[in-house]
Amino acid sequence: MSNIGVWETAEPGVKRCILNAADSLMMMEVHFAKGAEGYEHSHPHEQMSYCLRGSFIFRIDGKEYAVVAGNSIAIPRNAKHGVTALEEDSALLDVFTPIREDLLQR
Repeated sequence: MSNIGVWETAEPGVKRCILNAADSLMMMEVHFAKGAEGYEHSHPHEQMSYCLRGSFIFRIDGKEYAVVAGNSIAIPRNAKHGVTALEEDSALLDVFTPIREDLLQR
C-alpha cells in the first residue's frame, strides 16, 4: 500500500508527506518544529532539498551548511547527512532519485 499524500511523523518534531513518485524520481515535503532534527543517515539515492520556509543547518559528511528560504542543497549518494531546523515552522521540499522505496511502502 502506498502512502503518497499521507502525513506521517518521521522524528520528534518532524512530519513528512510524499507528494509524488514516478519512475525514478520522488518528491516529499517535510515540516520541522524549531530545533527538530532529521537524524544523520545515508542512503544510495541522490537528494536535493529546497527550503520552502525557515532556516536549517545541514550536516553533510562532517561539514555544515546554512540553508534559508529560497536556497537549495544537493546531497550526494551515500553521503552521511542530517539537518536541524533553526526556526519554528520550517519546511523543506526534498527530491530523490531513484525513488525511496523504503519510504514509499509503509
